[in-house]
Amino acid sequence: MNSSMLKSSPRIVVGELTKTSLVAALYVTVTLMLSVISFGAVQLRLSEMFNYLALYNKRYVVAITAGVVIANFMSPTWLLDVPIGGIATLLVLLLCRRLTKNIQNQFIKMGITTILFTISMFTVAGQLTILLGLPFWPTYATVAIGELFSMIVGGMIIHSLSKKIDLTR
Repeated sequence: MNSSMLKSSPRIVVGELTKTSLVAALYVTVTLMLSVISFGAVQLRLSEMFNYLALYNKRYVVAITAGVVIANFMSPTWLLDVPIGGIATLLVLLLCRRLTKNIQNQFIKMGITTILFTISMFTVAGQLTILLGLPFWPTYATVAIGELFSMIVGGMIIHSLSKKIDLTR
């Protein structure tokens, strides 16, 4: 390892940590600013738009997972929402990256991500069924529809941003 690599390494590490922390903080902020619609059987968590960032750079898998875990501490079902929501987010983000890594078309990548996250809402419905006694299937339907809407709107925002900002860096 040459000396120029050693000198640039701390900068790279700080830059990565800064970008990761910023996205986690954005996820938490958007979730909590809209907390009245971010939790519950009928939810519209617009912060889910940040899930798409994981398609651009693997650092965002950690950022989004951290954001979900922190935000879920504010959930009325935090006892299950923190661990289950965090693990489910991590697994779905990794699956999305794996399934889309050889796909060049951004719309197809985003479509796959939207579908996987919408399907994964069974974890939220399950928590609400266990902790609040809500019926599973109707709850799954409302949470999945909210997720689908959040991902579609968020996808348009992230896609527009990606035209102006290089999200891969």
